[in-house]
Amino acid sequence: MTRRLCLTLALLTFVATTVRADVTLAPLFRDGAVLQRDKLVPVWGKGDPGETVQVRFGAQSLTATTGPDGRWSVTLAPLRASATPSELSVVGRNSLRVSDILVGEVWLCSGQSNMHFTVNGARDSATEIAAARNPLIRYFGTANVGAETPQDTTEGAWKTASPENVGVFSAVAYFFARDLQPRLGIPVGIVKGTPGGSAVEAWMNAATLAADPTAAAIEDRWKKTVAAYPKVKSNYEGALAQWERAAAAAKAAGEKFTSPRPKAPQPPGDRNRPSGLYNSNIHPFIPYAIRGFLWYQGEGNASRPADYRVSFPAMIRQWRNDFRQGDLPFFFVQLANYEPANEPTGRQWAYQREAQTAALALPQTGMAVTIDIGDPKDIHPTNKQEVGRRLALLARTRVYGEKVPGECPRAAAFERDGAAFRVRFSSTDGLTLRKDAPVDVELAGADHVFHPAAATIEGSALVVSSPAVPDPVAVRYAWRNNPPAALFSRDGLPVAPFRSDAWSAAPSP
Repeated sequence: MTRRLCLTLALLTFVATTVRADVTLAPLFRDGAVLQRDKLVPVWGKGDPGETVQVRFGAQSLTATTGPDGRWSVTLAPLRASATPSELSVVGRNSLRVSDILVGEVWLCSGQSNMHFTVNGARDSATEIAAARNPLIRYFGTANVGAETPQDTTEGAWKTASPENVGVFSAVAYFFARDLQPRLGIPVGIVKGTPGGSAVEAWMNAATLAADPTAAAIEDRWKKTVAAYPKVKSNYEGALAQWERAAAAAKAAGEKFTSPRPKAPQPPGDRNRPSGLYNSNIHPFIPYAIRGFLWYQGEGNASRPADYRVSFPAMIRQWRNDFRQGDLPFFFVQLANYEPANEPTGRQWAYQREAQTAALALPQTGMAVTIDIGDPKDIHPTNKQEVGRRLALLARTRVYGEKVPGECPRAAAFERDGAAFRVRFSSTDGLTLRKDAPVDVELAGADHVFHPAAATIEGSALVVSSPAVPDPVAVRYAWRNNPPAALFSRDGLPVAPFRSDAWSAAPSP
């Protein structure tokens, strides 16, 4: 009996020893990391409940005790920017050493496919990749998956900007950092979580979604997507089989076959699920010290601009609350000019751009206008260099205090001037009308019917008139999916599309 008891105790001791959890660090604390300068820097991870954990970085040494859930955290005092590699050590029952850590500026970049779009696909990609030799730009990219519940960790590694690495970087994020880093003269870290094809509701946590007035509609759409997938998949398989037979027949007959292969439907996985991408691509990074957010998304919600007007600001507020660093700068890209297939109104994206603009009512937000650099036939335009530059202009003026033109002009006031409208703008020292594109302005009277109009510049105002509308009550500019862009600031930044009316989002007659 005594021997059996001893064996049982030994076995229990062995089991307890083998299930002991090693001390771990949150996913961004890996070799090559960039820590945010001039802020409190949380460092956190997991271990056994009640375990003592000691953290050292530079001259700082801090101690924490893991809670009942195994979580521990310490907060480093603000750090000065440094390009000299340093080491972070964590000692509990085991030891961790994270090397080659720099201190500078950190930006979290997210959205959908246009933020995910890599340098490999960007304009002049071969030249850009060959020239990418800046070890002070560091990039952390996550896996393109979602999750049903909030995650504490994710796959990924910090990489330097080099010809070997940069091809898979987010092009917008990289070109933003490339413009910024030499001007600041300190390291710049980019953290990217950007699967394609996502909607804004996938980036919001469950509590924020529950409070959203569109929550029921969002959940209903998700359920319908899941229920419809078997039929969608079956239709695809039938179309693919038919395409393969046609291709084989053409080959046998020696004929050219140019019909495109049917595109496989995307299964409704966790990355499309409400909160799915927040759970996997944002939650693991909270509360890492960062300077701000970059966002390029909206295509996935273009058919529901009224909902986006509510959900997008709610997401911004939620992220700021999550990271607990005040009103972190949030700079986003307004959708570029594009002609969606099977969109008969020709104006759907105009209303979505307006819904994006509504988020500027929040403090510390900024919008990069791209109405002039899109591709009417491709939802993924390749000129990501200019997108990154315009986001960098916002950061340079709004965050880093440079005296450069950073804001794309927006309509600020509409004044009736006899048979014309006079439009005044924010953020500009002057306007220009380019001669290589028509000015897409329209006027409407009380009948709400818009007619093409003419525009001239008088001082810092745009004056719009049309003989077809002698008594105008509303004016619009570039209010289409794919408008020509002719109105710019003297500094070369495009004026954001605008309208003076607040009529229904339904297309005009």
